[in-house]
Amino acid sequence: MHFKLFLNSFHKWRIRNIGNKTFLIISSGIIGVVAGLAAVLLKQLVHFVQWLLKSNFNLHESNILFFLYPILGILISVLIVQFFIKGKYYKGISAVLFSIFKKSSKLDTHHTWSHLLTSSITVSFGGSVGLEAPVVSTGSAIGSNIARVLRLGYKERTLLLGCGAAAGIAAIFNSPIAGVLFAYEVLLFQFTVPAFIPLLIASASAAIVSKLLYSGQLFFPVTEGWEFNAIPFYILLALVCGLISAYIIRMNHKIEEFFKTRKNIYVKILSGGITLGMLIFIFPPLFGEGYGTIVNLLNGAYTKILEHSLFYDFGSNPAFILIFVFVIILVKIFATAATIGSGGNGGIFAPSLFTGALTGFGFAFLINTTGLMNLNISNFIVVGMAGILSGVIHIPLTAIFLIAEITSGYVLFVPLMIVSALSFFISKYFEPYSVYTKILAEKGIVRTNDKEDTLISHMNLEELIESDFVILKYYDKFQILLNAISHSKRNIFPVTDDKGTLVGIVRLDDVREMMFETKLYDKVPVEEIMSEVQDVIHKSDNIRDVLVKFQRTETWNLPVVEEGTYIGFVSKSRLLDDYRTLFVSSSKELI
Repeated sequence: MHFKLFLNSFHKWRIRNIGNKTFLIISSGIIGVVAGLAAVLLKQLVHFVQWLLKSNFNLHESNILFFLYPILGILISVLIVQFFIKGKYYKGISAVLFSIFKKSSKLDTHHTWSHLLTSSITVSFGGSVGLEAPVVSTGSAIGSNIARVLRLGYKERTLLLGCGAAAGIAAIFNSPIAGVLFAYEVLLFQFTVPAFIPLLIASASAAIVSKLLYSGQLFFPVTEGWEFNAIPFYILLALVCGLISAYIIRMNHKIEEFFKTRKNIYVKILSGGITLGMLIFIFPPLFGEGYGTIVNLLNGAYTKILEHSLFYDFGSNPAFILIFVFVIILVKIFATAATIGSGGNGGIFAPSLFTGALTGFGFAFLINTTGLMNLNISNFIVVGMAGILSGVIHIPLTAIFLIAEITSGYVLFVPLMIVSALSFFISKYFEPYSVYTKILAEKGIVRTNDKEDTLISHMNLEELIESDFVILKYYDKFQILLNAISHSKRNIFPVTDDKGTLVGIVRLDDVREMMFETKLYDKVPVEEIMSEVQDVIHKSDNIRDVLVKFQRTETWNLPVVEEGTYIGFVSKSRLLDDYRTLFVSSSKELI
């Protein structure tokens, strides 16, 4: 009660003394600091737990714990969700996008901490996923809930949600520019340039927090520039990255759908956990985020990729290393999807960087081994990371600047641009939607970056349903219809049976001439004068489907049913009015 009174007083004081634009700037800074602290906490916790779990491993031998740890991590994560969260637990950046389009950018309060807990356990115990998606989910939830507490509107709430996401990426990578671009390319692509100001403040604040508390460099700096005669090979690498990216998007979706058909949570844990455990036991680099493997490759320690594996003794065989790397590239998405599908929490951001690094390494190592040319392997590792990230998540700008920032590889801007752009183009040709938006697009929730489609995706069908219509039974006499007409402001009347199933419609224009024939009042039943329903809107339809049905039937009102039962009507005029309101609202600048 006291907290609510304080909020009321603060809200009144804020409106009187602080302008909306200034308040958004202040709020974005606060969100940046809080999200930055959350990202650093998660990063430090995972590194510490992984050090404890792997500190006694023998580099030259495989270890059965590689099989057991991931299963245990997934089981603990699922139990936390089952017993502490108790409800639907939406994971990943797709869930954040869904909240923007369908839940007015509102995220439940538990998302501010639950992703930190479950993802830290999943990744610490070897889940083959990244921490970036949980960090983005956490930051987004922090921004959304702060905006809710401060009583900000939908557009402001969405912007602060994006600030939290930007801050999470900025803090976990010490990469403020990439944080801003990520939020813009993935979450806020319909916002205009002034929205960059709060994003910049949030990202910079988070990066400062991260730098103060965790000053370590993720990858060592790349200082050697690119050579002109290597350009054809960068173009070939881009082609490979684009094809692998499309493969990752497609396989991730198929595996995700496979796990959705398994309703028993413990069957999911066993099937996914055993699959993951076996893959990691055979291919230890799949353990966790995989950044350690990338560091080893950048340092030129290529044989370390075979550490802890059954194949350690083959480290001196270049052909075997290439085969080993190629197989890991193909199975990494299976390990990632199995981790998430079986109940673990994590994202595909780090797996994309991991796969990209191995793709760049394998490509350059193959060329060098064949003697076609002596390529700089480190440069191709770095550029490969950008290529896969751009192709899988469809974020070419973020990929370029993120890789440049985390590797200090600004000397590679031209190759980064070439590979990121071409990989994005090739991947998008085969898979029009990113790994985050594919499943949403299939449900009609988000389609493209087109403003019209985006606004339509924001519209909620349930809010458009009008139910103040007088319902008639098919056996009612004409007199009852006349009574309904006299007491209703509507000119259309749904007709149902005793079970509520819609069987027809009566329009006022259809009975206007009969209204003065009194001898028909008690003789003619409604079923003899009702019209067949041209089409119905199902409650599960998306707005795009509704628009198609209005266009096809050329009518202004369509009934809504759920499993055949009448619910109400949707008016085309109401739908267009709501769209116009959204369009005007989206055109207003916040900053």
